Amino acid sequence: MYPELFSLGPVTIYSYGVLLAVSYLLGLWLAMRRARRWGLDANRILDLGIYIIIAALVGAKLLLLVVDYDQFSRSPADLLSLARSGGVFYGGLILAVLVGFWYVSRHRLPFWTTCDVFAPGIALGHVTGRLGCLAAGCCYGRPTSVAWAITFTNPLAAANVGTPLGIPLHPTQLYEAGAELLILGVLLATERRGRAFRGRTFWAYMFLYAVSRFIIEFYRGDPRGVVLGLSTSQFISVVLAPLSLIMLVWLSRQSPDTPREMERGRNLAA
Repeated sequence: MYPELFSLGPVTIYSYGVLLAVSYLLGLWLAMRRARRWGLDANRILDLGIYIIIAALVGAKLLLLVVDYDQFSRSPADLLSLARSGGVFYGGLILAVLVGFWYVSRHRLPFWTTCDVFAPGIALGHVTGRLGCLAAGCCYGRPTSVAWAITFTNPLAAANVGTPLGIPLHPTQLYEAGAELLILGVLLATERRGRAFRGRTFWAYMFLYAVSRFIIEFYRGDPRGVVLGLSTSQFISVVLAPLSLIMLVWLSRQSPDTPREMERGRNLAA
């Protein structure tokens, strides 16, 4: 893989950083397109998206710091690797959701409708983000003999994020990118089908991601924290999946506020 794209004097452009930036831009682009269709203020959604991006970056690195605290405490110099690492996705997701809740409440945006607007954008951005992980060599899988195994050979990957070299590994980065692409397709294909209600798309994303991440974690080989015998991300998935189902049931009993209903309301008003 190619952890570094190129260098300009003392400045190095990393593949992960470029693809991460692309992932945020793609997610924000999709959210703004959906905001206009749902009748939301696109400028507010843009501002919210920027807050979410910053929160996601900070949250992902904070959770990585917590998960690998023993390593960082033994070798404080390794803290510099946080600048090159994407961190733990769940940390970014959790802090981004909390900041998003705060912004939506402060500016009185329709709460669950706004969450629904952003959910597919999170999935789309995550696809590109995991391709960045593949380029950097982080979030690598366990050794395997499957035909689709991937072998890293770039010494920079080993130096930056500890990627094992010359060993066939599960391409867990591609597993997750593929899972997110499938989730994106499911969200967009089912959004207007069945009984629509506020928050359905958002919590459907949360549930589908929790299930997929729990499974993919079995194939991960990079060092991660452990909680009650599960990896940190698996433990969060175990909590998030049933919570998502509870929220879907509860919200399904509330009044609808979907693109279909909003369009119908605008037509009646006209």
